[in-house]
Amino acid sequence: MWRDAGTPADSFYEVRPECTDVPKTRFKIKAGKTLSVRKWQAAFSPEGQLDIGKTLSRIHRGGIHPSIRGEVWEFLLGCYDPTSTFDEREQIRQRRRVQYARSKEDCRQMFPVVGSGRFITAPVITEDGQPIQDPIVLSQINPDNGSSTNRKNVMEPVTDKKVIQWMLTLHQIGLDVVRTDRTLVFYEKQENLSKLWDILAVYAWIDTDVGYCQGMSDLCSPMIILLDDEADAFWCFERLMRRLRGNFRCTDSSVGVEAQLSNLASITQVIDPKLHQHLETLGGGDYLFAFRMLMVLFRREFSFCDSLYLWEMMWALEYDPDLVSVYEESDTDSEKAEGSKGKPKSTRQCGKYERENMKSGGKNSEAPLPISVFLVASVLKDKSSKLLTEARGLDDVVKILNDITGNLDAKKACTGALKLHKKYLKKVLQFILKQCSIQ
Repeated sequence: MWRDAGTPADSFYEVRPECTDVPKTRFKIKAGKTLSVRKWQAAFSPEGQLDIGKTLSRIHRGGIHPSIRGEVWEFLLGCYDPTSTFDEREQIRQRRRVQYARSKEDCRQMFPVVGSGRFITAPVITEDGQPIQDPIVLSQINPDNGSSTNRKNVMEPVTDKKVIQWMLTLHQIGLDVVRTDRTLVFYEKQENLSKLWDILAVYAWIDTDVGYCQGMSDLCSPMIILLDDEADAFWCFERLMRRLRGNFRCTDSSVGVEAQLSNLASITQVIDPKLHQHLETLGGGDYLFAFRMLMVLFRREFSFCDSLYLWEMMWALEYDPDLVSVYEESDTDSEKAEGSKGKPKSTRQCGKYERENMKSGGKNSEAPLPISVFLVASVLKDKSSKLLTEARGLDDVVKILNDITGNLDAKKACTGALKLHKKYLKKVLQFILKQCSIQ
């Protein structure tokens, strides 16, 4: 179940020595504060129930030891109920592995490169379903006989619109895969690149509403590094996407993340009205300069190691035990869950950020804002003075925010987000009470 504690933790994230433009890692494992292998194992009862409250507290104090990060993430992301036993989780794990294998086989039947240990970076089909018989395409589909006219290489026309739409995304996934975490030694192996491509291709087939969008490879990459089994990595990524898929849902006129950008604008207007007014004057009132931070959860602003630490801190703070049952219900109904609702729960089982939302009564109305929005707001607040004095245009705003790359402290950022969240809720409540008194 657990990785060998003797394995060097940093070997999972080794960076190629020639890469000099990688953000510097600031987070260091602190003895006694990190959720260690020993403390993780001690958090389970003999039957396998996890003391999630104690675990969340430990993660908030010092993160997770890299050797157990993958399996802890499975709980944080709602793959497993902390009250389940070892045997129950093993049954769920095996069932999901079979489910993933079936979905992957469905994809392989439609396009045999899936599961072959290879991937493509060139378009294979036109929008009307006609195969592209280009030598480069044929060589990627079948490298052994790429230039041959053998029937094995000839793709048949496709008429199913769903299949066409899926196949049109496959080369874009490949192009993103070769750019994802390219500084890591892990991705020097072709098998790891193809594993990332396979998972994203299968997800794009299953989630027909969202499919594949640029940025998903950045979110999926850590999963296949941390979890040895491809199916386990897929389901961990799938659970993460349930939180974030709204950001990727696009229409002809808008992108899903625009809703969070709008919320970011509202928060900044309440917390730092002077900064908000300045950004609006510069033409940045839509806050599109923060687009990337929200889409890929600060993956570009932090080093690989620090971004993982930031993620687990966020998920521990946001943890809501209801999500597991909501996800299970949505699986039964064949629907996607994007919020948390359900019966009353113990605050001890919730993350610190979630407890604040419960106190404010946020669950009684619309879904609460994710902590990532307050993280961005915290960064803006921290850079407020510099933005007000030095930004004379949107290019200056982007430059100032780009300068934070590699210079952010994950724990400090989360602490700042929590303080800002509490301040925001207090100001909103004051505004509501004031409005009520006027009426």
